[in-house]
Amino acid sequence: MNKILFGSVLLVICCTARAQHLNNPGSDHGNRFEQLSYLLPTPNEYRTASGAPGPEYWQQRADYDISCELDESNLSLKGTETITYYNNSPDPLSYLWLQLDENIHDANSDNNRNNRSAMKSQMNDRELTDLEPWRKMDGYGIKITRVESSGKALPYTVNQTMMRIDLAAALQPGQKFIFKVDWHYKIPDRTYQMGRGGYEFFPADGNYVFTMSQWYPRMAVYSDFQGWQNLQFAGGAEFALTFGNFKVKMTVPADHMVAATGQCRNYNQVLTAAQFKKWQQAQNVHDPLEIATRDEAVNNEKDKSTEKKTWIYEAENVRDFAWTASRKFIWDAMPVNVDGKRVMAMSYYPKEAYNLYRKYSTKVVAHTLKTYSKHTIPYPYPVAISVEASSGMEYPMICFNYGRTEADGTYSEAIKYGMISVIIHEVGHNFFPMIVNSDERQWWWMDEGLNTFCQFLTEQEFDNNYPSRRGPAYLITDYMKQPENSLEPIMTMGDNVLSVGWNAYAKAATGLNILRETIMGRELFDYAFKQYARRWAFKHPTPADLFRTMEDASGVDLDWFWRGWWFGTEPVDIAVDSVKWYKSDDPQNAQALSKESFTHIGQQRNKEDESIRFYTDTDTTLRDFYYYNRGADEKMKQDQRDALLVKDEANSKKWAGKQFYELSFSNKGGMVMPVIIEWTYKDGTKEIDRVPVTVWRLNEEKFTKVFIKDKEVAAIKVDPYRETADIEEGNNMWPVKELPSKFQLFKAAQGPARGASSGGNAMQKQ
Repeated sequence: MNKILFGSVLLVICCTARAQHLNNPGSDHGNRFEQLSYLLPTPNEYRTASGAPGPEYWQQRADYDISCELDESNLSLKGTETITYYNNSPDPLSYLWLQLDENIHDANSDNNRNNRSAMKSQMNDRELTDLEPWRKMDGYGIKITRVESSGKALPYTVNQTMMRIDLAAALQPGQKFIFKVDWHYKIPDRTYQMGRGGYEFFPADGNYVFTMSQWYPRMAVYSDFQGWQNLQFAGGAEFALTFGNFKVKMTVPADHMVAATGQCRNYNQVLTAAQFKKWQQAQNVHDPLEIATRDEAVNNEKDKSTEKKTWIYEAENVRDFAWTASRKFIWDAMPVNVDGKRVMAMSYYPKEAYNLYRKYSTKVVAHTLKTYSKHTIPYPYPVAISVEASSGMEYPMICFNYGRTEADGTYSEAIKYGMISVIIHEVGHNFFPMIVNSDERQWWWMDEGLNTFCQFLTEQEFDNNYPSRRGPAYLITDYMKQPENSLEPIMTMGDNVLSVGWNAYAKAATGLNILRETIMGRELFDYAFKQYARRWAFKHPTPADLFRTMEDASGVDLDWFWRGWWFGTEPVDIAVDSVKWYKSDDPQNAQALSKESFTHIGQQRNKEDESIRFYTDTDTTLRDFYYYNRGADEKMKQDQRDALLVKDEANSKKWAGKQFYELSFSNKGGMVMPVIIEWTYKDGTKEIDRVPVTVWRLNEEKFTKVFIKDKEVAAIKVDPYRETADIEEGNNMWPVKELPSKFQLFKAAQGPARGASSGGNAMQKQ
């Protein structure tokens, strides 16, 4: 009993101490370099300590056979599906969970009632409606009309966006279960009602673009590390799904073009003879070839056929299926060689996007596949599609992006680069999370952060001067400067993330870029990152699998970085506190050194402040005061030591003319980081020294370090390439330079007609 009690008390003490270290990283000097062991799950036969899948790793599989029909006149979709579910786990399953993401539009969904709201002095109809979002949801949500297996009805329970099917007998390990689900729903306007799939209406020609995503009942993931993943879909953090094979039949108006996950199996039936011939020609072109032309799309917009056609698509080993349909679509395609395999890069877009998409989209798809394949794994699928649909979202082999021109066909540089970036990003999601199948509901950053990092690499290889918005370290500093209570760890759970763009996208991507460029180096990082992608392609990784793989494959201890950058919120702020210069005062006797201290801005201002009376202004000097306090005995001992110093004539020439610089640094931000120092010499030349992060290991608050130079230094700058996300550059330099404050310049209002209200609107638009 005493041993049990002691063990329990010890456990409490250890857990309390660890919690204190995590919450107060400065509480002792070793905390920031402490290993992550207790924060990560214990390795087992499913997931090893190296970060690789274990010998007993398993995952489920679900195959789908779906038939659906789009009713354009009533803006509705109905479908029937047969699901074959394979239980590859070691556990008997007495029920199955499915995702019903369309229920996010159900008026009774919590998602439509947990919004925060406040009144304003002026409000329009949409703002008033959004005070109670369920008011615009009448009749929406997926309606289940049949759930059965072998002709027998299955009991089921719908819990908002999740559905549980109860089995008559437990599904044993190694068994499969086949069941059918019939359903229908009213298609939402995705430009107005929150969600992922839906329609967009074009008033000018009276037509629609349908983007059908998260549209059918889908199997939730059952995994070794969490059991059923049945967290509700709230519209933000997306999903993890089970891999499988799909066969999908989509019946739509006859003049619609359909693009979907996978390969179309009946082009020869649904395309015109001319279009089918162009499709065959497109297999061997060097530039995108228009298969469905702009003229054909414009004519279709006018005719609006009432006939029907059924398109058949099949996809193997994918986690989801999405599709799009519209009579407005222009379609072009070209092949791209990925690791010796031909992949068809394709784009679908309405005439409103023609001048941008025709010029860039398919070529950007091809470039993205090549670049991501170089940095991760070769793209394994036969097609990759970019669809212009006014907003961005991703699914296997198909993604929906934005990028429209003005009415006259012109566009700005901002729209062009924005379009290219979103195409790269959404096509890139084929790798993360469509292939490396992380769970965004749990870890938003594993999806968006890894992909945004690869997006940055792809943008920079597209154009060396590409205006990337995320990736470089200096772009995250405005976020990291925020008050502590406005920041949150990257490891925050999906829908709990407050600043998704900054946190899950930008900070995670920036962290990986810092690892690659500053901490690990490209060779070690690239090898380890590829290893992670290869290990977890078509599997379900967790953060621990990434963290462990990056260290295991590189031989670099990164626990300090994961702890600080991923689990913490402290910023980087490394200051140069003092610079001392030592040089030989006798070329024949380098042993005797004289010392000079540089004056920093604070010292200079103190001298100019007449209200300050320095201690050394008195008759007693600091040196005298020092010896007075230590006593006469200490002074005598010091004098004796000085007398024992003898000149080292033999080595004096070796040190003659050398410049010794003693730099003192302090960690004002909390996050430790390598220290990069740029030296500018009096002759105008420059040199870089890189001090590894382990210089902070024994004292995380400060350190001094001496550098021996052959030439006299004119200036010193820390983090000259702005690669460590240091939030305060003003304390990084000697001599100290004052940096200009940031401000925004707005055009002055012209005349009295521009009141406060219109001026505010103009600024908001900017």
